Amino acid sequence: MKKLLIIVGTRPNFIKVTQFKKEVENYPNIELMILHTGQHYDKKMSGVFFEQFGLAPDFFLNIDPATANNQMANIMLKLEDVVSDYKPDLMIVVGDVNSTFAAALTANKMDIRIAHLESGLRSRNRAMPEEINRLLTDEISDYFFVTEKSGLENLIAEGKNPERIHFVGNTMIDTMVAFEDNIMASDVIEKHELDKGDFILMTIHRPANVDSKEGLVKLQSLIIELTKKYKIVFPIHPRTLSRLDSFGMGDTFKNNPNLTLTGPMDYFSFQKLVKYAKLVLTDSGGIQEETTFRKVPCLTLRTTTERPSTIEIGSNELISFDNELILSKIHNIENGTFKKGIVPELWDGNTTKRILKVINQDIFGE
Repeated sequence: MKKLLIIVGTRPNFIKVTQFKKEVENYPNIELMILHTGQHYDKKMSGVFFEQFGLAPDFFLNIDPATANNQMANIMLKLEDVVSDYKPDLMIVVGDVNSTFAAALTANKMDIRIAHLESGLRSRNRAMPEEINRLLTDEISDYFFVTEKSGLENLIAEGKNPERIHFVGNTMIDTMVAFEDNIMASDVIEKHELDKGDFILMTIHRPANVDSKEGLVKLQSLIIELTKKYKIVFPIHPRTLSRLDSFGMGDTFKNNPNLTLTGPMDYFSFQKLVKYAKLVLTDSGGIQEETTFRKVPCLTLRTTTERPSTIEIGSNELISFDNELILSKIHNIENGTFKKGIVPELWDGNTTKRILKVINQDIFGE
């Protein structure tokens, strides 16, 4: 019996591993366990996700909120104890968060083979903590599971062994496909009195956009302009609300009748909003992929992306946080001149199956 340990720590990680337990049943020679570091843990931020997916972690480290260094150190110490007892033959680390690199470094020091799920993505922006996590994790990984062609090209350019690189597709799409009926059953459209295809979904959370008064004034101005014509649904982070209040701007947001501030949302509700939005305004990463799969126009308020396929062939476009530019792009969406986009190769709902086949044949079969 070969032992496989998957490490997750944040909501985006959870979405990428929902089908492993189900698919590993086809491999009676593989025992699979999932460990949640606790990097994201509260009822709204992670508990509800596990409940919706029917996914219970086998190990939970219960890491307290802290600085990145403190949190990663605690993950490494607690994970070492689990690994010492469980003795996995392979550890899969997911994504690009602090839990990802902390787990990879632990495995490296304990002589455990490492596979990086969502490997090879590069934004070329080293000011982003996630970019450093991606680079360092790939540097010490043994196997690479790649979501899109750019990841393949990046890893080859960095000198990784081509025989260890596996272009498998995107497990996040597996989750969307597997839970489509649950997504469609959500009452979020009715609850917020929205018209399908005629509202804007907004997710703005990066510090550069919401931590300064200048950024929030720009966001406020954009929202005021957009809500003259559209309803906006904005799952706003509590920290952002706190910043708005500290600058005396909270009431402008809270009292706008066409702006719905929801707080963190469950997965099914959020995905239904993505599916039926006229467009999505975001500064996030994963939403670029979800909108590309749905072929929903997405304006990403960033200068770089680690997911170039969403721009090159998908329905996503990178733009600066310039309100006039944003409004001009929305005009293009309205008049039908915005690009349509296609779904990238292997984003078909079967990525988890391909990964387990590789693990069984090429890794455990070595």
